[in-house]
Amino acid sequence: MKVLLIEILKILLKIIYAPIKLFKTKNRIVYLSRQSNDKSLDMKLLEEAINNECPNTEQVFRLKMIPESLPGKIAYCFSIIGDMYYLATSKVAIIDTYSITVSCLKHKKSLKVIQMWHALGALKKFGLQSVGTKEGRDEKISRAMCMHKNYDYVLAPSKKTAKFYMEAFGCDNSKIKICSLPRVDDILTDNGCASRFFTENPALSDKKIVLYLPTFRERDAYVAEKLKVEFDELADYHLIISAHPLFSKIKIEDKFSYSGDFSTYDLMKIADVIITDYSACAFEASVLMKPLYFFVPDYEEYSKERGINVNLKEEMPSATFEDAEALVNAIKSNSYDFDMLYKFKSEYVENSKANNAEILAKFISMLIA
Repeated sequence: MKVLLIEILKILLKIIYAPIKLFKTKNRIVYLSRQSNDKSLDMKLLEEAINNECPNTEQVFRLKMIPESLPGKIAYCFSIIGDMYYLATSKVAIIDTYSITVSCLKHKKSLKVIQMWHALGALKKFGLQSVGTKEGRDEKISRAMCMHKNYDYVLAPSKKTAKFYMEAFGCDNSKIKICSLPRVDDILTDNGCASRFFTENPALSDKKIVLYLPTFRERDAYVAEKLKVEFDELADYHLIISAHPLFSKIKIEDKFSYSGDFSTYDLMKIADVIITDYSACAFEASVLMKPLYFFVPDYEEYSKERGINVNLKEEMPSATFEDAEALVNAIKSNSYDFDMLYKFKSEYVENSKANNAEILAKFISMLIA
């Protein structure tokens, strides 16, 4: 029944889109996203770089999460018509997730679509890689929704990551553009966040800050409790838990938090040690060349249920732990294999200089010329 409804919806969209495509193409770039109602950091940095590179090019942002309520969903359907108009009248479309209008419709040959995925890599399988798995999409629904079709270019931060992306987006190597995300520029730029942080949190100035960045999953709260127990009585360390703001079930008590408004990237710059699991933030953290650890007590189970692209036990063996006590002991030992981390960073983020937005803007300028 769902597949039938999707097919009917696609026919309606195609009927609506046909006359809209008669509108003239303008010197315009459109950004589409369901990730947030606001511009992502990547979008903000790229917008600025394109303004410098192509000051006469219009940039339009069509950013809207799908609401939970029925009235909200109805309003979202009407917003899709606006998305179609801007796809029909733009030279370049930039998306950071799956887009119904991009993948389900046939566009003008002049439109170039760039997939600027919202994560800097993929530790875990996603997209078409995870179709049919416990945490992935249903295979029939995925096929009906034309998942990840119609991309002209897919940005990948490295050749090694490109292999995963080709599987996840169903594309070949000719569509891969090796380029790190603009956010890497921000991560590498000192914005004074450390000074602000310790001004607002003076009691933490003499402690080592350990930042825990878990990916969202069903058992995230259970896993986090193991770390809380180990860090609870450590006088010289302060554990900060930065979980997914919308979906995580982790309870973050005051003693595992901080005061002030700081982004995840700010917290990475402030931290002395970073712990994650299967989150792509591992690649962002590696750029800073700070001790990076993986706490994965459910490694075997998660590998079978979701699937992973990076074999952490092979690529980061001395930094991957299934036992919380062993992990904390490793951190306290102050002995870390930075050569291992450098190899990891080099393989997954090829350009770790602060010029990624500029590089991407120059590439886009060639597409709209």
